Amino acid sequence: MSKIGRKPIPFKTAKVEINGNVIKIDGGKSKFVHELPAGLVAKVDGKSLVLSAEENTRDARMAWGLHRALLANKVKGVETGFEQKVTIVGLGFKAQAAGKKMTFTLGYTHKIDYDLPDEVTVDIDKAGQNLVFKSADRFILGNVCDAVRSFRPPEPYKGKGIILEGETIVRKAGKTKSK
Repeated sequence: MSKIGRKPIPFKTAKVEINGNVIKIDGGKSKFVHELPAGLVAKVDGKSLVLSAEENTRDARMAWGLHRALLANKVKGVETGFEQKVTIVGLGFKAQAAGKKMTFTLGYTHKIDYDLPDEVTVDIDKAGQNLVFKSADRFILGNVCDAVRSFRPPEPYKGKGIILEGETIVRKAGKTKSK
């Protein structure tokens, strides 16, 4: 049986409504609607949301932990939100934001323009090299950070490029002079 699926999902300020297999989560930052597959049942127990599987089939057990994790992310998103820190390393590499449009200068012959989704906001420092992306939806936030990273992935020799927080870059030694 799923050990993740058994854990209750605690919430403080979110409002959770269950209508059959449709769960509506509403908070101060945003709202989400999540539909459970057949075989899973949700109920509110005080200030926590509990999922359970109706039958002990392989499909129900596989979906149990997945949907518990998805619901936990949505509850956390409406209560506190998610943020991802991104660092741009390189001489002259920077980012600028104007509303929902970002412009990256990354050492190419052209500048790269990127339109942020409505659910995502970004904070950029004065130098334009430390970015903080914030969103209530973890999935969209991850997609935006991966898209930004793909403009200039970090290279292994000097470490230049766009690096996500917590990412380790395996560095390589450069050429050495032979005698």
